[in-house]
Amino acid sequence: MKIQKLFNQMDRLGKKGEPFLFIIDFEAVNPMLYALKDLPSTIRYSTPGHPEIRDSSAVQGPVTFERSPMSYPEYLQAFRIVHHHLHQGNSYLVNLTFPTPVHTSLSLQEIFSRSLAPYRLLVEDQFVVFSPEPFVTICDGMIRSFPMKGTIDASEPDAREKVLSDPKESAEHNTIVDLIRNDLSRVASSVTVKRFRYIDRIRTLDREILQVSSEIEGKLEPDYNSRLGRIFKELLPAGSVSGAPKKRTLEIIRDAEGSPRGYYTGVFGIFDGNSLESAVMIRFIERSAGGFQFRSGGGITHLSDPEKEYEEMVTKAYLDGRRTTDDR
Repeated sequence: MKIQKLFNQMDRLGKKGEPFLFIIDFEAVNPMLYALKDLPSTIRYSTPGHPEIRDSSAVQGPVTFERSPMSYPEYLQAFRIVHHHLHQGNSYLVNLTFPTPVHTSLSLQEIFSRSLAPYRLLVEDQFVVFSPEPFVTICDGMIRSFPMKGTIDASEPDAREKVLSDPKESAEHNTIVDLIRNDLSRVASSVTVKRFRYIDRIRTLDREILQVSSEIEGKLEPDYNSRLGRIFKELLPAGSVSGAPKKRTLEIIRDAEGSPRGYYTGVFGIFDGNSLESAVMIRFIERSAGGFQFRSGGGITHLSDPEKEYEEMVTKAYLDGRRTTDDR
């Protein structure tokens, strides 16, 4: 399906109030859309508003999960490409990501069933998503976005204060909030930052991590359900996984990463006939010719330390994803 055809179909189904699921890859070249009544059995999904029951007993015994990340010198080459563009003023923030080969005792189906993440998607034998990050929600005439930028291991001393006071993390988060606020202003009025830099606590298989989020909202026109496709056309790709300014930053990403991301860092969502939920497809494991690959990364600014960015990329390759919010 071509991306414009998908956007047109979102408009038509939204106007009729017919429920549908959509999946849009990062490059927007292989999007998918299904009316829920025609959803293939090979696709499963779960969101906070439309949860699928988790099956934590599906696998007995210990779970194995091993990462084999790219070497630091390999990562450093790509980081230097990005940093060059940042110092040239071609971008203010670039999200740099790479695949990490992983070995686990679980299947993609088992990862989906066991995950505690709020947003889950399984495309059988292709990939699984267990994302903590909503993209936009649309309900009762309001559109909301929840960019997530800033990550730290919760076991570090004073982790919460450290991630909130870090100049690099602050600059990265502020840039994304400003970008998302501008994006929403293209489709909504009265756009405001409702919550700024609150903490999400995410439990992984072997640790707890803290991630910094914000909430931005705006008011849509009364006929918004008939313009769902046009709204998403204006908002994609997600700013939190691309950068600012978007057009030039996407060129830098292609240069530095060297290959398409595919469905990783795209978005998926569910429209139930009245409201819409969507998520950024991070925490993403896909099947490749050589086995499973876990894709991850982070935002790079001119203040970034390459060793810390490399460690963040590796840390984000984890199983599970239970989230609680700490608004202190």
